Amino acid sequence: MSRLLALVSIAFALASGASPAQSQQPYAGLEARQIKALSEQQIADLKAGRGMGLALAAELNGYPGPMHVLEFSDPLGLTDAQRARMQQLFAAMKAEAVPLGEKLIAQEADLDRAFAGKTITPASLAALTDAIGSTQAALRAAHLKYHLSTVEVLTPAQIERYAELRGYAGRPHNQHKDHQR
Repeated sequence: MSRLLALVSIAFALASGASPAQSQQPYAGLEARQIKALSEQQIADLKAGRGMGLALAAELNGYPGPMHVLEFSDPLGLTDAQRARMQQLFAAMKAEAVPLGEKLIAQEADLDRAFAGKTITPASLAALTDAIGSTQAALRAAHLKYHLSTVEVLTPAQIERYAELRGYAGRPHNQHKDHQR
């Protein structure tokens, strides 16, 4: 029976385009990364202050972010005051996120070096991962709070239009309890 299961698994893997060797080597090639836990794209995103999906809880629940609101400023019909406020929020978000991203990169590099140098201990592992977790939380909060601020600048109609422009139509996105527009 186990031989049959193995044959079925191999057939499934071949049908899906993956060889058994590939499915057993999902990290092959990643060992050459400068920081093993971060891709070059992730490093670039962190250095640039990009969201990397950290604000999806807000974005997908009707809380637009300043960057995307600015991208859609014309179809949203932003006023000059709204546009200026979005630019301020975006600049503030980047000013907060970039240093946190760089700190996270440095912390991940420290963790990587400790493993590479075989100097990692249970105590240093706990300290390094606690620091990384704290920075990740601060970075996520930084992105999310600017989504909260953005909602206070937009009208319910603009929030709804934003959802349509982003392809989120079909869900009520302008139902914010504290939003009085």
